[in-house]
Amino acid sequence: MQLYPAIDLKDGQCVRLKQGEFKEITVYSHKPEEVAALWQSQGATFLHLVDLDGALAGRSVNDKVIKKIADTVSIPIEIGGGIRSEEAIESMLSLGVARVIIGTKAVENPEFIRDMVKKFGQDRIVAGVDAKDGMVAVEGWEKISGISASELCGRMKEYGVRHIVYTDISRDGMLTGPNVEYTKKLTEETGMDIIASGGMSSMEDLRQLFHAGVRGAIIGKALYEKRIDLKEAIEAFEKQDHQGGYDDGV
Repeated sequence: MQLYPAIDLKDGQCVRLKQGEFKEITVYSHKPEEVAALWQSQGATFLHLVDLDGALAGRSVNDKVIKKIADTVSIPIEIGGGIRSEEAIESMLSLGVARVIIGTKAVENPEFIRDMVKKFGQDRIVAGVDAKDGMVAVEGWEKISGISASELCGRMKEYGVRHIVYTDISRDGMLTGPNVEYTKKLTEETGMDIIASGGMSSMEDLRQLFHAGVRGAIIGKALYEKRIDLKEAIEAFEKQDHQGGYDDGV
C-alpha cells in the first residue's frame, strides 16, 4: 500500500483544515519545503500536495512554493487543487510535479479527463473523487453534485484513468478514521488504484485499509499531530505485501 504524506498549501504555508472549512485552519509550517524534506527523510516515497487557494480560485496560486518543494525533494509529487485546464496541467508538470489530480472538472466534464489521459498518459493524470454520503462534491467542496462516487469511478475507468484519490469529506481532518468499507467497495468494483483520503488517525486505520486491499492512503493531520509515525507506517504497510506481510497478531 502506497503511503502519501500530505502537505496542504494556503498562502504559501503548510496548513490543515477540518472538513475543508477555511475558517477551521491550523498552520503547521511557514516553510512547506522543509516539511517535504522531513517526510522524505523519514522514508516517504511519494508526496501528496493540495493547493487549497487553487481549489477555491480555480487556478494555481502557489506555484513558487510548489516548485520549491519539487526542487527540494527527489521523490515524486502529486498535486490537486484548482487544476481545471490543459494549461494548468502543463504548468504543474513543468514545475516538476509527477502526477496531477483533477477533481471538479472530472465531474463537470468527464471527457476532459479522457482527453488529458490520452495526451499525458495514465500515470500523470489522477481523478479526484470527493464525496459526502456517497455523492460527489465539487468546487472546493462547496457544492454537492448529482453523481455518486461509484458511478464517477466507473466512468473514469472507461476513460483510461488508473489512479483515483477518494476523499470522504465528512471525515477529512477529523481524525475519525477513513471510510474503509466504501473505499474497499470502490477498489473491488473497479480494480483501480483507489487512494484513501480523509480521517486517517492511527496505525489501526492504516491496518484496516491494508487488509481491505486498498492500494494507497494519504496521511495528513495524524502525522502533524504525531498520532502516526511515518517511518513505522512505511515499514509496516508499504514494504509488505498482503500475503507475506505484516504480522499484527490477528
